[in-house]
Amino acid sequence: MQALYDVPAPAKLNLFLHVTGRRADGYHLLQSAFMLIDWCDTLHFELRPDGRITREDLAGALPEEDLTVRAARALQQACACPLGVHIGVAKRIPAQAGMGGGSSDAASTLLALNRLWRLGLTRAQLMALALPLGADLPFFLCGTNAWVEGIGERITPLTGQNALPAQRFAVVKPAAGLATAGIFSSLSSQDYFGNATISGFAADPFGFGRNDLQGVAEALCPEITQAISWLRTLGLHGRMTGSGSAVFAAVSQAVHLPAPPGAWQVEVCDNLAVHPLAGWATE
Repeated sequence: MQALYDVPAPAKLNLFLHVTGRRADGYHLLQSAFMLIDWCDTLHFELRPDGRITREDLAGALPEEDLTVRAARALQQACACPLGVHIGVAKRIPAQAGMGGGSSDAASTLLALNRLWRLGLTRAQLMALALPLGADLPFFLCGTNAWVEGIGERITPLTGQNALPAQRFAVVKPAAGLATAGIFSSLSSQDYFGNATISGFAADPFGFGRNDLQGVAEALCPEITQAISWLRTLGLHGRMTGSGSAVFAAVSQAVHLPAPPGAWQVEVCDNLAVHPLAGWATE
């Protein structure tokens, strides 16, 4: 195998996000339901025999040392792999949106290179390697929608009786973005919601709980409030995903949305039951 082309990296939405505490090292503890959607980046991987890792940006410039490169290097070093790769990244998922685009790209990179370099790592090994790179990465490797706790390392697949029903969503990304670190640094204990249960969530998965980061994010980025208000004028109940600035609302299958204000991005997306690369790692 010399190459893997058209490798998808799907975005996620946080159906709810509760902050439950803070560790001594400063990391916040979370509870959330992560849901995959069909808004995807596309990656291409070509084998390099010289051990070099290079990247080509196919749809807008990315930071030189982005998560795809860092993930490739971490995997290469962990396995002492002499092979390299040239990575092409076609970004569609907006940055600073709370949709996990960079983490998803890195997870798809780990799955693709595990196959291209014939390393044979299990899903659990890839997830352990991924966590230091970013708290969202293990979710994108688990293969399904999931209930996520801790700093992102405690993952319970939402399958069987807890599986999410098929649903369409309007996702709105305002022009302004937000840095995750700035949101968490502005949180106080008064913003914490408390512990929830999977059974409580499963009874109303698209209306359960709240996003504890939303109040802080709206104060820092008024466009989030404006986007939620715009959805409300369409009869839709909006909520922010992750640390923002994207918001989303469940919609009917036949929805037609008007043109959004300004430079906002709007996509109508379907949720995914499984990750498109779910079969690319052994258990």
